[in-house]
Amino acid sequence: MSEAIDRFTRVRWLLGDNFARLQAAKILVCGVGGVGGICVDTLARSGVGEITIIDKDKFDVTNQNRQIYSENTGSVKVAEFAKIYPNVTPICELITPEFIDDFDFAKFDVIIDAIDDIGAKIALANAVNPSKFLASMGGAKRIDPTKIKVASIWKTSVDPMARKYRYELKKTGFKGDFDVVFSTESPICKPLGSFMGVTACFGLNLAALAVKKILKS
Repeated sequence: MSEAIDRFTRVRWLLGDNFARLQAAKILVCGVGGVGGICVDTLARSGVGEITIIDKDKFDVTNQNRQIYSENTGSVKVAEFAKIYPNVTPICELITPEFIDDFDFAKFDVIIDAIDDIGAKIALANAVNPSKFLASMGGAKRIDPTKIKVASIWKTSVDPMARKYRYELKKTGFKGDFDVVFSTESPICKPLGSFMGVTACFGLNLAALAVKKILKS
């Protein structure tokens, strides 16, 4: 019998029997902006079985320089992803330390932090199993995607967000370790200017790291 041809054919060609691991995986993505949105889209197109996404925001016109599906101005971000991908479960909630305290992370194989708020990022890191965790550092204010790196949170350089993140983690007594996506390019502006050539690459790196974790599990 000839092989069925569908949207995942080329992923199966790439991964062989390991594709079944992606189909069985459950991934949580916190934040679906310029970084998280591309990450979610990549995971969905790659065949991840269940993707849960959390974000309170609606798309506005300033998102259109970098955020996928942002042409739907005024719509709830997570809802737009769920319309396109039946394997996406949307949660329209603001990610706060209080929300994190009440949320069950145990069922997920990988948890991805693509949020901007430091307080929420610290709470999330302390709430999950570090071996299942990945996080994005600062993707704004940069223009050179060749400066994007992946390293332990304790071994980043240049990135001011990562520096502050480490400081706040240490204050909480956090002793774990996990990989982060960051840039060694110094910020080139003071406001939150952004370039899709960088933010999308952050999201693509997070998606690739998540797939690698699933395949190694």
